[in-house]
Amino acid sequence: MNGNLSKLTSFHVTGIKPALEAEDAGERSFRPALFAGYGDLTKLRYDYPVVLVESAAGSKFAQSLSDIVDGILREIAPQGAAGERLRKHVLKLEEELRGLVSQKNGASLLDLWDAAEKSLLTRTEKAARDLLRDSLGRARNALHVDGEVLDCDEATPTRFITRGWNVVQAAKIHAVKKRIEHLVLKLSDILRADYMKTEEARSAEIFRASVGTAYDEAFDFSAMSGILAKERAGDLLPDSRRQRVQAALTILQAQRFHAPLHDFEQTVVRQPLYDFVFDSCAAALEAFRGRLPEMVEVIKAMSIAELEIQNLYRESRHEPFFERFDEGALGPDDLALFPSYLICLRGERIDPAEAGRIFELLNSDLPAKILVQTDDLLRNLSLSAGQTSSVGGLELGTMALGLNKAFVLQATNASLYKQREQIVNGLRRDGPALFSVFSGAMPRVAGVTPYLLAGAAEESRAFPVFAYDPAASPDWALRFRIDDNPQAEADWPVHRMMYEDRDFQGTSETVAFTFVDFALCDGRHGADRVPVARSDWHDDMIPVVEHLDLAEGHAPDKIPYVLMVDENDRLQRVVVDDKLIRAARRCGAMWHSLQELGGINNSHARQLLDREREVWEQEKGEQLAKLAKRAEPAGVASPAAAAPPPAAPVETTIEVEEAAAEAPSDEPYIETPRCTTCNECTELNSKLFAYDENMQAYIADPDAGPYRQLVEAAESCQVSIIHPGKPRNPNEPNLDELLERAAPFN
Repeated sequence: MNGNLSKLTSFHVTGIKPALEAEDAGERSFRPALFAGYGDLTKLRYDYPVVLVESAAGSKFAQSLSDIVDGILREIAPQGAAGERLRKHVLKLEEELRGLVSQKNGASLLDLWDAAEKSLLTRTEKAARDLLRDSLGRARNALHVDGEVLDCDEATPTRFITRGWNVVQAAKIHAVKKRIEHLVLKLSDILRADYMKTEEARSAEIFRASVGTAYDEAFDFSAMSGILAKERAGDLLPDSRRQRVQAALTILQAQRFHAPLHDFEQTVVRQPLYDFVFDSCAAALEAFRGRLPEMVEVIKAMSIAELEIQNLYRESRHEPFFERFDEGALGPDDLALFPSYLICLRGERIDPAEAGRIFELLNSDLPAKILVQTDDLLRNLSLSAGQTSSVGGLELGTMALGLNKAFVLQATNASLYKQREQIVNGLRRDGPALFSVFSGAMPRVAGVTPYLLAGAAEESRAFPVFAYDPAASPDWALRFRIDDNPQAEADWPVHRMMYEDRDFQGTSETVAFTFVDFALCDGRHGADRVPVARSDWHDDMIPVVEHLDLAEGHAPDKIPYVLMVDENDRLQRVVVDDKLIRAARRCGAMWHSLQELGGINNSHARQLLDREREVWEQEKGEQLAKLAKRAEPAGVASPAAAAPPPAAPVETTIEVEEAAAEAPSDEPYIETPRCTTCNECTELNSKLFAYDENMQAYIADPDAGPYRQLVEAAESCQVSIIHPGKPRNPNEPNLDELLERAAPFN
């Protein structure tokens, strides 16, 4: 072991940064190697910018700029060469728009569109300007939406969720407003009809006021009043009923929860409506409790009004009921008639008292929608020994699952647009909901956009995406999902990275993205890494993902590294200390727990499968023994008395079993009779794998796919019956790694 390798080993164990002989280990700018292809995001088409569409319903409240542009092109650009000019010009406009959004985040789409058009036309040569103007004009005419345009930044989660909440509230409350307005009109009609039967309603002054002064000389209002006064007035409402109707009408007109659709009563003085958006659970709880008595009165007034309108109110029966009607009588259906409470919090500022209030709300039937935005996922890693940390959004999301009552969505800024259906589902639910979102706006991460960092948090399992909807089904499998995570079935996502080696030759490498890669994005962990010069690369250095696969404490002589790129996009190996390895193991353990909840690598299922496999193998062994006995010639002793069977395989009439038993170890094969017809291998490569007449898989053509697919199929096979054998193409990339992965299955 050379001197530098010894220093690196010491650094990994102790965390004390060495002074290397051939490499300046000072502070430098490093990024994960997989980030190298993501520089200027304005050149890429992805979910951002997002347009918060005006007058939209449901999940249509948000549309990505790319989706809007694609819709326009489908409308105006025909397939083939005829539409190529339009597609080229409109996509160029989209790129211009992305650049403007980064400078004018929050502007309207129409304003940005016009500014982008003007900028493009100004920079275009005169000869090409007319065609460009024609293309952009057609696209502008096909643009049927407008709204606030959001880029992915620190403010996005609050603005995105708030917009969704407003859309859901508007749809939910509209029906309630119509119901209240109908009750107000009908109660007013009852009182108006009763008033018209009174002597006051028949007075000369009332007639004169209703006709107007223009007819003073044409009518004798006093004589008219006298004539009508002789007519017998109808029965008036009892005082108790009139007062009850008037009281219900007054409450419904004065309530501050819903704005009226129409203001028919111009004389009613209305107070400002209540606000339902808060920045703390304490303020929301205080507001809810303070408004509770008025909520009780509104529900009572609506119930009384409906009975009175149908003339079904009976004092002897209903009076005692409404006298006892209080806060305890309000049920979920009653609470659903009022707006929900949106609470927007920052995870780093949540103290234990506020965390307790969050769980109080999530464990109740109150219509609380809580957004917890986390900006700094690595804060706890940076704390010194003895320091405490506030309760973060990551902890709240996983802890809220244990309540088994509230809707829970954990997502990142990068996946908000993809999760808009889930967001609307949670906002529509009558009960509580938690939205835990990582913004990606982490401090001290230079040169990495919030979108990229948020996506990295998903990839690295630092902030997994999951959704839990207790109302979706009685079965947990349909309530909880983690399918939206990258490569959800794997411990860590794996990607193919292309790069040039030091001889400028193109090459590729399979790279896993782990929690360590994500942590090293943060400048606070500069002391936890050491870049290693290529001259010091050594066989005892292994990728972090391989180190994590080893049992803790094993192979202490192996030094874990990750691949990163420096400020010049040169590939580097960066050795990390054991603190980050321990953090990655904790992250992996948490991810395994979520996988189990999501039905992936479930330990109970594996145990059941192992038991069923043992039973199957025992039954199969008994069947083979019976077949072997049947094949014995006459005069041969019974198995109990016979000598031990010869080493040669027993010849049976089951051809598939013979083929499996005689298959050379170098050739790939499948234990076909044990196939469960799960479709995983055939979906991977239908030419390499196929089904026989019994719908059980076999190797159809071993040359129809790479050795990598044989290994991947073996790894994913639920009953472990695929045996990759040896590679048929000795020049296939990464054979050493693939052979190591295949070994347990051969």
